[in-house]
Amino acid sequence: MSANSSRPVSELLALWRRGDEAALGVLVPLVYSELRRLAHHHLKVERQNHTLQTTGLVHEAYLRLAGNAPLRLDNRAHFLAVASHLMRQILVDYARKHSAAKRGANCLTVSLDEAIAAPRDRDLKLIVLEEALTRLASRDPRQSRIVEMRFFGGLSIDESSAVLNVSPATVKREWTVARAWLYREMARAEMRDS
Repeated sequence: MSANSSRPVSELLALWRRGDEAALGVLVPLVYSELRRLAHHHLKVERQNHTLQTTGLVHEAYLRLAGNAPLRLDNRAHFLAVASHLMRQILVDYARKHSAAKRGANCLTVSLDEAIAAPRDRDLKLIVLEEALTRLASRDPRQSRIVEMRFFGGLSIDESSAVLNVSPATVKREWTVARAWLYREMARAEMRDS
């Protein structure tokens, strides 16, 4: 494949899905600034002295994408949603590894913004959030994906709607329900831990 960066993202995604490994190499520079924005968004809710930096998180996500079989990704927003999910998984894996090494001391925490944070604006452990999202995914996969896209990926209602191929009203409604469910699950986890 020629390194023609004027190709649309959706065409490059189709080429990559059909086995053209070079297509991913052409695609990433086209969306690199958006990938950095996603990584920055993920890292700003991490602890201040986190050892992963924006560029490192982008590169780790790229390595995971390149190391797996090509995915069926339809457009730029879908690609970014998947990249955001990978970044979240990288941070969760890092938190689990760090937490296991410390046996609970100084666990990584995230401060959830007003979209998900409890009214008292408390910090919640990333691992607890991941466990709650895993339970949500088994209960309602679309709501879980909406949380990933909106909170972790920073995608708008319209972008999330395009990725999921549902109406913006559906995304808004399910975002509200998912947040309420997460509030309840995290409160339960906090009560169990105290």
